Order: sequence, then C-alpha cells, then structure tokens
Amino acid sequence: MAAKKILMLVGDFVEDYEAMVPFQSLLAVGHAVHAVCPDKKPGDYVATAIHDFEGQQTYTEKPGHRFSITHDFAIIKAQDYDALLIPGGRAPEYLRLNPQVIAIVQHFAQTKKPIAAVCHGAQILAAAKVLEGIKCSAYPACQPEVEAAGGQYANIAVTDAVTDKNFVTAPAWPAHPAWIGQFLQLLGTEIKL
Repeated sequence: MAAKKILMLVGDFVEDYEAMVPFQSLLAVGHAVHAVCPDKKPGDYVATAIHDFEGQQTYTEKPGHRFSITHDFAIIKAQDYDALLIPGGRAPEYLRLNPQVIAIVQHFAQTKKPIAAVCHGAQILAAAKVLEGIKCSAYPACQPEVEAAGGQYANIAVTDAVTDKNFVTAPAWPAHPAWIGQFLQLLGTEIKL
C-alpha cells in the first residue's frame, strides 16, 4: 500500500473524538496526517470539546484534550495532499468563514481527491459549495445547510457512514468504524490481518 498524505483541518473546539481517533487511526495504518489550523503554527494546540448523547434534545459538551497542530496552515499547499479530513464540533462554524479554508476544500472537490467529513464538518463543505448533487450525512442539525448547498441529506443511523463519489460523510463520532473504514477504501488502503 502506498502511504497517503492527508490534510486535516481543525480549530478550537473541534470535537475531541472526531479529531483524535481518525488522526491516530490513519497514522497507525501508515498514512501521514498533517493537522493544520488557521493562525496556528506547529506545536500550538487547539482546545477540543467532547460531545455526548445523554438524552437531551441535542448533544452535551464538555472540555476535551489539547490537540497539537503539526503543520503551518499559512504555508501548506492543497495540491501537495492526497486527501482531506474535516472533523466536526464547533470549529467548522467559524473555519468556514476563512477564504483559504474554502479554497482548500474546493481544490479537493474539483480534483476529485478523497474528502472525509463528519458531523458539523458538512458546514464547511456547504460553505464551499461542493455538495451539489452529493449524498451527504452530517449531524442532523446540519441538514438544512446540506440541502441549501444542493446536497442530498443522508438521514442514516448515527453509527453509519455514506460514500458518494469522492466524499465520505457520517453523522457523528459513533460512526467512526464505518466512516474511517470507508475513507480507507477511498484511499486504497488495504489492511491484512
């Protein structure tokens, strides 16, 4: 298997599991993952939030871990990467306001490179206007944004994921086995036991 170079977009209050688990899983199978955040340098960190489903009308939020930035957002070039990873949490609501973030997402969509987004990560895809005709899952509260961007909202179980063309999306972190598994398939990753 050829190792892939994956760009991961994070920001303060990214969902803890949605940053940590895919980052570590992709490294474990031999891929390079470069975690970047606007206005942060390697060695800086973002605060994460742990979102849980405890019976209320929406998720609860608790402080998470510090997640270290590995590369400088200001100097990365999207064309140097094989795939894009967008975790959810609260970070996407403001990351989508950054023109360079939008340009990066549009590059991956236009070049048909794999894009994995989970939970509120779909907010960035919608803002980048790359969902036209794409079946896309996300946290249910993001359904209006997916549909307003021309996407077809995939109303699937919280443990499921959906792949459409070069996009793999899921509603939240309980879908990690399906979401990461489908992303690995898009990357052409073979795991032999």
